[in-house]
Amino acid sequence: MYARDEGSIAAPTAGMHFTDDLIATLKKSGVKFSYITLHVGRGTFRPITSEDASAHVMLGERYEVEPAEAAVMAEARARGGRLVSVGTTTTRTLETLAARPEGLGPGSGESALYITPGFKFRAVDALITNFHLPRSTPLLLASAFAGRERLLAAYKEAVALRYRLYSFGDATLIL
Repeated sequence: MYARDEGSIAAPTAGMHFTDDLIATLKKSGVKFSYITLHVGRGTFRPITSEDASAHVMLGERYEVEPAEAAVMAEARARGGRLVSVGTTTTRTLETLAARPEGLGPGSGESALYITPGFKFRAVDALITNFHLPRSTPLLLASAFAGRERLLAAYKEAVALRYRLYSFGDATLIL
């Protein structure tokens, strides 16, 4: 699933929770999967250093969505299904595509979309992500999706229950 094409500096960690057995089980229950190429870059890991988060500049990360994969998403939408994004880089990619005049569909390019609280999501209906570091763009994106207070409550509970954080043991589904 990972590192099929050269270009990423890291694996998209939210997807690491998906074993072959889990994917097979989900497919048996009717879940459809659409696979896109993400080239995770420094933008995902570069911390927000300014006091005003709106001054942060998001670095672009390359993506590619093949027509057949976009068709899976379109078919899900057409039958009233939800798009569940696995990871913040995937979310930025899908929202970048959805913002085009032609909307969500196939394409390739770079996403430098910086998603912060107040963002209106057009493509993604649910998000599977990890817990993220303070002052990070993935944390702001998750906060934009879940709401600040709701996300802070989840983090507080995770710390109190001694969850394993940072890539393994911390998959979170945000509806």
